[in-house]
Amino acid sequence: MKILAVASAGGHWVQLLRLTPAFEGAEVVFVTTQEPAPHAIGNHRCHTVIDANFSRKIKLGMMSLQVLRVLLRERPQVVISTGAAPGFVAVVIGKILGARTIWIDSIANAEELSLAGRKVARWADHWLTQWPELASEDGPRYLGAVL
Repeated sequence: MKILAVASAGGHWVQLLRLTPAFEGAEVVFVTTQEPAPHAIGNHRCHTVIDANFSRKIKLGMMSLQVLRVLLRERPQVVISTGAAPGFVAVVIGKILGARTIWIDSIANAEELSLAGRKVARWADHWLTQWPELASEDGPRYLGAVL
């Protein structure tokens, strides 16, 4: 099984790396917005895309094309993200291409879901929050926190 694990640099990336032991036995390819330290990802491949957000439409479009190219090259069976724009785009495009998709909203969003987390709901096969207070029957599920 090939997993595409996607997160923006910073806290989203740290949370994604904490999930790495759960990927044991799978081929894992990472996507992020900043070249990671080699020790952080071991011998796994990593693609770097430009950093963008929903308010910077041109950069978002450019980043979306980069993510699309990675998805077409890698053809993962599963796309998982802990957040922000690159993860949202990867989940949406991954779902369209037939991958199973998992979104884990950032632990930083304790009072409300992130913008990307709210938008990704219809695209994610598994939509998770790290705060039990934000879980609901028709919203994200709470299965625990990454940090």
